[in-house]
Amino acid sequence: MGRKFEVRKISMAKTAGAKTKVYSKYGKEIYVVAKNGGTDPQANLALRRLIEKAKKDQVPSHVIDKAIDKAAGGAGEDYVPARYEGFGPGGCMVIVDCLTDNNNRTITDVRNCFTKTCSLYTSDAADEEVSVDLCRRSNIKKTRKSHYINKT
Repeated sequence: MGRKFEVRKISMAKTAGAKTKVYSKYGKEIYVVAKNGGTDPQANLALRRLIEKAKKDQVPSHVIDKAIDKAAGGAGEDYVPARYEGFGPGGCMVIVDCLTDNNNRTITDVRNCFTKTCSLYTSDAADEEVSVDLCRRSNIKKTRKSHYINKT
């Protein structure tokens, strides 16, 4: 086939992987919001805002409709929010908010992230969240070479 084909195939696989990650993220979030507040975007302001945000990020309408239909049907995966806490470098308190369908896998992933950064994972954030105000939200993106924080 030649080198051009291989380069094009790799490029298409990269973009497809990135799009899949974005689509699945929005699908899960739309599912949870629609499950909690109703499937009608006119009555559920959080759902309407999330749909607008998804359309801004070029998520296809069939992905949005599928997530809403799944929430309306009541069957399928059940994503639940989870909150974990720990202490990061320098002793700063870290609260991790997750959306998961498998608590065991999520807690293992969170614990591994704390361990790899020489931090201390304590437990579920049930007791300490009362004494903490949300000041900043950070999205952590993982790369092959290093970890960096994207402030939002």
